[in-house]
Amino acid sequence: MSHLEPEAKIFACSQSVYLAEKIAEQYGIPLGKITVSKYSDGEFQPSYEESIRGLRVFIVCSTFPTADNLMELLLMIDAAKRASARHITAVIPYFGWARQDRKDKPRVPIGAKLVANLLDAAGATRVMTMDLHADQIQGFFEKPVDHLFASTIFIPYIESLGLDNLTIASPDMGGSKRAYAYSKFLNSDVVICYKQRKEANIIDTMELIGEVKGRNVILIDDMIDTGGTLAKAADLMIEKGALSVRAICTHAILSGGAYEKIENSQLSELIVTDSIPLKKESNKIKVLSCAPLFAEVMHMVHHNNSISGKFIM
Repeated sequence: MSHLEPEAKIFACSQSVYLAEKIAEQYGIPLGKITVSKYSDGEFQPSYEESIRGLRVFIVCSTFPTADNLMELLLMIDAAKRASARHITAVIPYFGWARQDRKDKPRVPIGAKLVANLLDAAGATRVMTMDLHADQIQGFFEKPVDHLFASTIFIPYIESLGLDNLTIASPDMGGSKRAYAYSKFLNSDVVICYKQRKEANIIDTMELIGEVKGRNVILIDDMIDTGGTLAKAADLMIEKGALSVRAICTHAILSGGAYEKIENSQLSELIVTDSIPLKKESNKIKVLSCAPLFAEVMHMVHHNNSISGKFIM
């Protein structure tokens, strides 16, 4: 191997080992060895148990709460920098704190920008992520960002369902661009849900823009948190005459009573990726792995090949 192409190694934060193992298997190399020493007060210290000097290091870590996941990623990046890794790529399938992408009221932080600054300060030379909550978050970074789209995973699955009278739906106005992109690729109709919130995670009213009667509807969103929006949207669409309602959400946060809401809703199926581990199983939830996508793009990045072919839309 030439000096221009350093060896690649893949490591994982504690809560993302389940996904990193699948990525490493798809990539064709073993997952790197790390130990995490813990103090009695909760402080922890990761340590690489093999040399990474002069190598390209991929660190897989979804930064969902608690903040320990983000802190572990920062410590691992810092350790890799101090161990003389040549390239340090933070592979963040789910980029946490991304909902804080702007000041939506006075005296609040822009959390996504703060996280970008922290990753840069720690020593990441590249960031790889999937379905950011807002595309413009890429501009918060001064380093290259590979923003992958889960449509590469979901569209083949949608096509395999063979649904007639397919309609793509967005659960809110903010996701209309994503819904239109899917509908254009699949040559289907599109409808939009208009919602108003009393406060975070609590919907006051919801109305439907478009016709769903006699249609098989697929709701598209980047994440599902409490499940309230999707459950309410599915119930509304069945009430309006939809034949079936499915939902596709890249990141399965599923907090609070989300599982119960999904089970009790009119959703026939919820399709998610494994960017975040499920807390429990559900007959209504189907998980599609994002490991092959990340492994292939990581291989392309390592060999300085174009990744544009991996973007369906």
